[in-house]
Amino acid sequence: MRTLFTAKLLIAGIVVGTLDIAAAMLQFYLKTEKDPFIVLKFIASGVFGSAAMKSGADMIAWGFLFHYIIAMSFTVFFFWLCSRRPALLQNRLLTGIGYGVFTWAVMRFVVVPLSATAKQPSTLSGTFMAILILVVCVGIPLAYMAAAFRKQKAYFSNTNMQSGK
Repeated sequence: MRTLFTAKLLIAGIVVGTLDIAAAMLQFYLKTEKDPFIVLKFIASGVFGSAAMKSGADMIAWGFLFHYIIAMSFTVFFFWLCSRRPALLQNRLLTGIGYGVFTWAVMRFVVVPLSATAKQPSTLSGTFMAILILVVCVGIPLAYMAAAFRKQKAYFSNTNMQSGK
């Protein structure tokens, strides 16, 4: 049961991570007509600083890795939260919207300020787009996947979480 849950959790993290990065790269390209892989270099710059923006494929790979670590972290937290408060899955759409906004707030006010990325001025339209991407690509899909996994009994219980089984 634990192995099945781990597989479902990994799938969920990969799905939302892929949706999120694809949307971010597409939005960046449509807005700037520049190479969308710059987004991954920007993510890598959170650790490597401005030098990441001048590098090549190595920083793109680091950006992918860091992005999926972050996406997996938000996925694990969401599944843990829902295991503690199953009522969150009663209204999946509302929960997904809320979690997308929560994800944006954590990234905007905690992760990015603590990183070495060049600080970007925010605009109302940019903020709205970032929130929309996280709601549609992370929050809502996680809520629906968590509900589906729970119905399939592929969801860990509070006792498994607490005892480490």
